[in-house]
Amino acid sequence: MTELDEIDRLLLREMSEDATQSAGLLGRKIGLSQPATWRRVQRLYGSGALRGRRLDLDAEKLGFGVTVFLGVKLAAKGGVGLEAFERAVSAIPEVQLVQHVLGLFDYRLRVVARDLSDFERVLRRRIMALPGVGSIEANVMLSEERLPGPL
Repeated sequence: MTELDEIDRLLLREMSEDATQSAGLLGRKIGLSQPATWRRVQRLYGSGALRGRRLDLDAEKLGFGVTVFLGVKLAAKGGVGLEAFERAVSAIPEVQLVQHVLGLFDYRLRVVARDLSDFERVLRRRIMALPGVGSIEANVMLSEERLPGPL
């Protein structure tokens, strides 16, 4: 675990809002010089606490108006390996997230589609046809709020 002080936490909070800010701007916001801020950011990357920058796409504006969370339970019969399922499901472009979970389901998927009929096509032709799929439960997302992280 990486030891974080209060300045690291302030820096991470600022970067979580906008990771494209320059070290100079970040430093002004948290009360550090540009070189000191840059060194801290580099230390956080080096320690693995920061793993990269992500692009935050607006799926709806890109034509994907429906997001569905699927719980997938693999069939007990057939013995399809987890790796085979993960490889196959990861190849479906509409599947944004694949999480191997513990509980009622084996996997949790985040799937985007243009509309409900498009989702039905993806579900029937792609996801239900995957090797080893036993049962599926779908939850359509109505709204989403981003909450601040644990820092």
